[in-house]
Amino acid sequence: MPILGALMGFFFLSGAMSVLPAQAQAPQAPSIPNYTVTLTAYNAVPEQTDNDPFVTASGAYSNPEVVAARSQDLASELPFGTIIELDGPANAHNPCGYRVVEPIIGYRIIADTMNARYTDRIDILFSTESNYITAGGRTKNAGTVLGICSGVTIRVVGHIDGTRPGKFPKTQKQLAALVNGEDLALK
Repeated sequence: MPILGALMGFFFLSGAMSVLPAQAQAPQAPSIPNYTVTLTAYNAVPEQTDNDPFVTASGAYSNPEVVAARSQDLASELPFGTIIELDGPANAHNPCGYRVVEPIIGYRIIADTMNARYTDRIDILFSTESNYITAGGRTKNAGTVLGICSGVTIRVVGHIDGTRPGKFPKTQKQLAALVNGEDLALK
């Protein structure tokens, strides 16, 4: 028995047995792509889009419940049909209104693109009827309340076929169900 103990001590101290068995090694979680961007907003109106505000660059309907646009420099990382989730600005002192409008952002589908002059930017489509009353009693659209938020993190949480924009989820409930792997999406 002393020989067995000596051998085990030798292997332990020499590092020969330092490799854990396969079942004891922690599995590597898949990496979720994320990007730090500037977040802005727009409405489906001619002044803020091209000549057809109700059709996005992907051909999808301009649905303010689920659509987002990305700057053209992010086209390869975020092709049409990419589903994203957003985290507000890392800097708590950022003057944007992200925390105010956060409840109506939810998940978003990249279905539109922005003017080439913008880079590293995501633009959330809001309804022209998504309004807030300010402390002074004025009405402001969600896009104006949001303003320009720098340092926002977006995570890619899924993909849908960007070549079939007519099949995009129409509501946040459908989009969340799709992200969560539930069957009620797109019915």
